[in-house]
Amino acid sequence: MEFAGLDKLSLVDFDGHISCILFTRGCNFACPFCHNGPLVIPGVDNQFIPFEEILSFLKKRQGVLDAVVISGGEPTLMPDLKEKIEAIKDLGYLIKLDSNGTRPEVIKDLVESHLIDYIAMDVKSSLETYPLITNARVNTDKIVESINYIKSCGIDYEFRTTLIDEFHDEEDIRQMAELVGNAKRFRLQKYIDREGCISHGFHEVPLEVAKKYMEILKSHIDDVALRSYE
Repeated sequence: MEFAGLDKLSLVDFDGHISCILFTRGCNFACPFCHNGPLVIPGVDNQFIPFEEILSFLKKRQGVLDAVVISGGEPTLMPDLKEKIEAIKDLGYLIKLDSNGTRPEVIKDLVESHLIDYIAMDVKSSLETYPLITNARVNTDKIVESINYIKSCGIDYEFRTTLIDEFHDEEDIRQMAELVGNAKRFRLQKYIDREGCISHGFHEVPLEVAKKYMEILKSHIDDVALRSYE
């Protein structure tokens, strides 16, 4: 399977690094606020980029870029993800993986093969609200397994949540704090209604409320911050 998209330059997606972003197609969730809707909804956009073109681009950008972010969609669904990451790593790039945590066995294989340098896992909300938010049947045991593995695997990571006023309240945040307890880092992201969202009409959590949520998380996690709010 080929990658579905390429952002050639990012200064914000992998902190401290100049990166590009590769996007995979397909997801086992259908979160209505997802801003990569064309990558998630079957048949909306069937564009693919030959991997040879991506490798050619990365060879030309050696010395300018130092990292590649692999996002989606859900990258761990890509059958030959490992082989493609191996080819990218051979060019000397650091790899950041974005994931929803539904396939801990894939994450573990990539980490133990020394192919991943940073993981950003989305924690959608409290476990009981996952089916509502994702519009999917969710094996929450897999979510918990991924969280626990990422915390203990020895590579750098963050957990993150896009705050939606319709889906998050203080009790959800408290349960999330307990779920990821003693994690290294957590980021609360501002929801922005973009053109590519699957559905529209949701509302951002106001800044003052987001700050309250941040304090709740700080009862369990030292490094908590807001993203895109300021």
